[in-house]
Amino acid sequence: MSNRDTIRIASGQGFWGDRLQAPVEQVRRGPIDYLMLDYLAEVTMSIMQKQRSRDPAQGYARDFVPLMGEILEDCVEKDIRVVANAGGVNADGCAEAVLTEARRAGLMGSAKVGVVSGDDIMDRLEELVESGHELRNMETGAPLSDVLSKIQSANAYIGARPIVDALNRGAHVVITGRSTDTALTYAPMMHAFGWALDDWDRIAAGVVAGHINECGAQASGGNSIVAWKDVPDLADVGYPIIEAHSDGTFIVTKHDGTGGLINRAVVAEQILYEMGDPREYITPDVVADFTTIHLDDAGPDRVRVHGVKGRKATDMLKVSISYSAGYKAVGTLVYAWPDCIEKARMADRILRERLDRMGATFDEVRTELVGWNSTHGHLAGEPPADLPEIELRVAVRSTDKAAVEAFTREIAPLILTGPPSVTGFAGGRPRVQDIVAYWPALIDRTQIEPHLRVEVREA
Repeated sequence: MSNRDTIRIASGQGFWGDRLQAPVEQVRRGPIDYLMLDYLAEVTMSIMQKQRSRDPAQGYARDFVPLMGEILEDCVEKDIRVVANAGGVNADGCAEAVLTEARRAGLMGSAKVGVVSGDDIMDRLEELVESGHELRNMETGAPLSDVLSKIQSANAYIGARPIVDALNRGAHVVITGRSTDTALTYAPMMHAFGWALDDWDRIAAGVVAGHINECGAQASGGNSIVAWKDVPDLADVGYPIIEAHSDGTFIVTKHDGTGGLINRAVVAEQILYEMGDPREYITPDVVADFTTIHLDDAGPDRVRVHGVKGRKATDMLKVSISYSAGYKAVGTLVYAWPDCIEKARMADRILRERLDRMGATFDEVRTELVGWNSTHGHLAGEPPADLPEIELRVAVRSTDKAAVEAFTREIAPLILTGPPSVTGFAGGRPRVQDIVAYWPALIDRTQIEPHLRVEVREA
């Protein structure tokens, strides 16, 4: 724990697949104390579980390992601590891979890696259901027993406490599984400032900081509806940095000399991202009231955030569960002027009639005309008569894999057996894909927290 009054927590990844150079630049283009890297989304966990089922050594964000090989020496020399949920469903395997990189970098004895595990409850599901934990779907109310045989992944969202524990024990890198995105930012604040576990307002402020940080450059001008035309040098966009104070107030900023834009409008836009009831932003450690947030422009690329209020956390933790829900395929063809929409509609009609005659049944067949109604649907109005081209995109889903396979075989024949002037068919038949569905549930935190484990390993 530090007695410093100000720390800088840099965002380096907003999702698995974000810019690989961003965390390197955060470490090398200016001063920071912590680097947070957010890799996980609901579907990501099922992808990682599939990878691990094929190879027990996998199941984590593989990009993270060579990244640490590149920056770990810098982090140790500059005393930058890294917090990442890159562990996915195999935090131990991820940690061992990072330790191998540390040894290659000559950091034997000087680099410590903390591992947080216990959030993965895949192997405990049957026991939990049998003992009365129904894990009902938060949207439908259905019990998990309805799909228990189809589960692909199950992870409880954990909070800051085990991360703080690892930081307190000297870890240079802390690797978690399904940590909440926000905890990757507010755990360093709790560690550095020594906040009590019931300091609701300060921790709630940390949650807001984490919510701003969690999506990377989306808080510094990327993907911005309000400012996209005015953002300077997005090619060199600087990712956000939280300049946090011990009283819970903080500044959102970025490294000097980088592109992007941070102002009140851009930060407010990010705060509204994935927002439900703003009065109840629920995390494992606190319930933050986002209606109490105050934002002030505090200079070029600096926004001050203050006034945040919070209250005691709930007795439940959220569980992210994924399960197999059948099969899908998507096929596309492009039709050219003239009468491109009429041609695309005819092709869609022919395709559906052929599938009906074959006896193929689907849970859903969805048609979009990209370039006209795929974004706005019926709100698009009538299409202009002189559209130069349109993409016909047809998607099907079914529990019957044979029906989906039949669909994939019927797209290409439309080229010679349907309306004219078609292109865009390179790439062969569409691929049949497994559908991974999301099952959000709640569980008593007493069933999770006693199983959480923190280990700090030395290179």
